[in-house]
Amino acid sequence: MEHLEDIMAAVELGRSGDRAAARERLTLFWESANDQQARCVIAHYLADVQDETADELSWDLRALEAVEDELWLPSLHLNLADDYRRLQQAELAHQHLLLAREHLGQLPDDGYGNLIRAGVQHVADALAVGDTQRLESSPST
Repeated sequence: MEHLEDIMAAVELGRSGDRAAARERLTLFWESANDQQARCVIAHYLADVQDETADELSWDLRALEAVEDELWLPSLHLNLADDYRRLQQAELAHQHLLLAREHLGQLPDDGYGNLIRAGVQHVADALAVGDTQRLESSPST
């Protein structure tokens, strides 16, 4: 993927707290990306640096539209379930949790796979009690 190192540097900016700079850089990459895989990755990370849940949802939906590698599906559906949960759209949250669970079997048995599986459980637990707050385990925290 073109510019992967630059994309990951922008992601690290967001993780270190400079969400505005990360958004700016990732948006520039989004505007110039011409392959679906890059667009999926960039949108996925752009969602994580949004300040508003509705904006996060918009980028997560763009990532899902661009996905080509099914390995991304559990994470994308997990993020969408969490977005809808926080937006108090429980039915859509449940639908995306179901889709995330359907794809969990393709995840490796490693740190990433365990992170996504735990995330599905955290969102399901929060949804079950009607919690609409951002979870500590959210990548956008």
